[in-house]
Amino acid sequence: MEFDTAIIGAGAAGMMCAGHLEGRTLVVDHAKAAGEKIRISGGGRCNFTNLYTDAEAFICQNPHFAKSALARYTQWDFIALVEAHGIAWHEKTLGQLFCENSAKDIIAMLHGLMVARGAELRLKSSVSDIAQTAEGFTFTLHTPDKTHHVSARNLIIATGGKSIPKMGATGFAYDVARQFDIPVTPIRPALVPFTFEGGRFAEISGVAVPSRVHADGPVFEEALLFTHRGLSGPAVLQASSYWTEGNAVTLDIVPPDMFEDLRRQRQEAGRRNMTTELARHLPNRLVEHLAGIFDLSGNLADWSDARLSTLMDSLRQWELTPSGTEGYRTAEVTAGGIDTDALNARSMASKTHPNLYFIGEAVDVTGWLGGYNFQWAWSSAMAASEAINA
Repeated sequence: MEFDTAIIGAGAAGMMCAGHLEGRTLVVDHAKAAGEKIRISGGGRCNFTNLYTDAEAFICQNPHFAKSALARYTQWDFIALVEAHGIAWHEKTLGQLFCENSAKDIIAMLHGLMVARGAELRLKSSVSDIAQTAEGFTFTLHTPDKTHHVSARNLIIATGGKSIPKMGATGFAYDVARQFDIPVTPIRPALVPFTFEGGRFAEISGVAVPSRVHADGPVFEEALLFTHRGLSGPAVLQASSYWTEGNAVTLDIVPPDMFEDLRRQRQEAGRRNMTTELARHLPNRLVEHLAGIFDLSGNLADWSDARLSTLMDSLRQWELTPSGTEGYRTAEVTAGGIDTDALNARSMASKTHPNLYFIGEAVDVTGWLGGYNFQWAWSSAMAASEAINA
């Protein structure tokens, strides 16, 4: 079996790349269906990109690496592709774009592009014995019914990271990189809930509040959710990508104007309990929990401006140190990966093995929550396909 290009991984990046490659292309995946992570993403509607995509929304040891691919294939390009295939979409919040109908529409679109290019898709299949030759690469392809010897001029690794192992995620990409002496940066679960020992927030599990959260990085202003295991919600998932084990996470759960409103209420209803008044601004169960941490005793009339201000500061800088995260089991992405210093930013090819490419999540480029990681898949895939087609 001889091909111009072999792609290992039929996820977002792999399918996108195959759908734009000229020549004979083979796509291999061990799953029973292509695009499985696409199918479950966004609650089944696929948050396929973000209107505000730019390089600042990505974490990488080289913050400039992603700029080239993202600038040459933008969110607007992918939106145009989606619209050209008649897929209806809507903006949810913060520039997040979702399919109006189903994530399966995106999978069908990508599969259609592959079919139009004549790409050959082999599912329930695995690869072993990858070797480089003077002409490109060879490997053994194990399909359900037969073993094949495959040769391809170009080899593209699009197998993603280790996130959500129940979907078949493995460290295959990192193993291939190490085989060819391509460095891999430390990997860790990202966009993942925090855990705390002893069921610290079990009594308020299910309580959600608007918040501002940060951990060794930007402040994210979105919802915070308390769970039996710890902390979750969009703001927490975002902060987790920047978190370093052992460090604290800072929560700000003070609603706008709460300080001034409490001061007003002190004049109008000074005899009310402080906890009663706080429950006008925060969920009652959360207030009860906070009363066990901070001194909320007394009536409003007993609270001076200084005491109120101290409480506001405490709730704006509520520092908590997680015991860990829920790990790859629930992490939406894997941070770290193939060292970008070892890759060509325009083509995604290895600098030492020019016909070996790494695209998508396998690379040390991790986007924010909200469609950014899919956009990186599309952009990096197009960078590789354009380089090969040139």
